[in-house]
Amino acid sequence: MFFTPGFGDPLPLPCRSSPVPSAAVLRMEREVVAKMAASADGQTKYGQSVKGLLTEKVSTCGADVIALTKQVLKGSRSSELLGHAARNMVMQEDAILHSEDSLRKMAIITTHLQYQ
Repeated sequence: MFFTPGFGDPLPLPCRSSPVPSAAVLRMEREVVAKMAASADGQTKYGQSVKGLLTEKVSTCGADVIALTKQVLKGSRSSELLGHAARNMVMQEDAILHSEDSLRKMAIITTHLQYQ
């Protein structure tokens, strides 16, 4: 169905004379569908590879966070243990100084007893 082009008239519209598409049209449609499927398949594979890489990165980062947390806890525990050790050492030092003072006094007493 064609219109005669004139002033203000619509342009001619293409119309198929037969309702059955030709072999060339069918071939072109198949090629387009195949390209779209290949493109979709490629996009799917790309998406899956990106998801795989992201999953790998997330698991690696998670493992790193866990290791870092363990190190921080270990460090704080080490700091706590060092604090306890320092306190115990100070208490031992006081005991040693007290013992040394007692030994000096005992030495003085023994010296006085020897004079008698």
